[in-house]
Amino acid sequence: MKLRRLFTLGVDAADRSGIPVHNLLDVISIPTTTRATPWSLMARRFGYALALIIVIAVLTYLDRDGYSEPLTFIDALYYSAVTLSTTGYGDITPVTQSARVFNIFIMTPARVAFLMLLVGTTLSVLTEDSRKTLQIQQWRNTVRNHTIVIGYGTKGRSAVDALVAGGASPSSIVVIDPDPGVLAIAEKRGLVTVHGNGTKSDVLRIAAVTKARSVIVAPSSDDTAVLITLSVRELAPSTMIVVSVRESENQHLLMQSGADSVIVSSETAGRLLGIATVTPPVVEMMEDLLSPDEGFAVAERQIADDEVGANPRHLADIVLGVVRSGELYRIDSPEAETVEPGDRLLYVRMKTDDIWSKLEKATRDDD
Repeated sequence: MKLRRLFTLGVDAADRSGIPVHNLLDVISIPTTTRATPWSLMARRFGYALALIIVIAVLTYLDRDGYSEPLTFIDALYYSAVTLSTTGYGDITPVTQSARVFNIFIMTPARVAFLMLLVGTTLSVLTEDSRKTLQIQQWRNTVRNHTIVIGYGTKGRSAVDALVAGGASPSSIVVIDPDPGVLAIAEKRGLVTVHGNGTKSDVLRIAAVTKARSVIVAPSSDDTAVLITLSVRELAPSTMIVVSVRESENQHLLMQSGADSVIVSSETAGRLLGIATVTPPVVEMMEDLLSPDEGFAVAERQIADDEVGANPRHLADIVLGVVRSGELYRIDSPEAETVEPGDRLLYVRMKTDDIWSKLEKATRDDD
């Protein structure tokens, strides 16, 4: 389907960046460690309070002769409960110096601690929204150089898998999707989530697109991909945009919309299907190269000082290309005959490289 008509559509320029943070509680979700439910929190605090009553009762019973009447343990427990709760009926009172010193230096601090336990439980339950508000505000003030994934379907999840396997922190990835169920899955992985439509400028601003290092556009339809790309490029002129489309005829439209790289999923899958019928092992190797967390992987690195001027074919690594001034030169191109200062190499990295690097580092530390 041709998508030229989309260039005539306006992009929503609404700006929700000025909305108070407490209005974004249902939009942004910042992953945190698992928190106890209010009921379990209250039960735990109640247990602490009960334990404090028992401890004070035991201490009171040890000095049971210092009160207005001889105390049984039940009397001591009763005195501990009514005193810590500040009820104070006055039927049992300390009369000896030791009992009064105990009430001054032990009972009074214990009473304060008892009240803090009860009040703290209530405040903890009632201020959950305030905690989330402060958390979102802190995230918006500190987020930088993150990656935004728009669309958390099969392609979006695979992109996140590759990012995490490549060393990216889950907290540095923001997922935008209109499906709350999908966002719940992303949040369980430790990803920051934003509920909304990625074509909307206000949603992109909430995800801090202007501060993002890159944006991965992986919606279910090509027309949506074009609208998202237009919106992102308008807000973030220098951010890298990588887009996935189904049909190759829409590739040039995405490039005109501002995409830096376009992946045609249907053609890529078709090529692999064709290769699989002739040479299945090639497809297995391609899958291996595209899986950074296992076997082989295509990686990029800065050249070493002793590699300047060398032919990349003669280096220890299996070099596939040279990146110079942001442009890729294949290994068989004339520009890649020698390595120049500032070049970066695309090479085949083996998983064992990481193991040997760690062993070498450990050996140096031992020395």
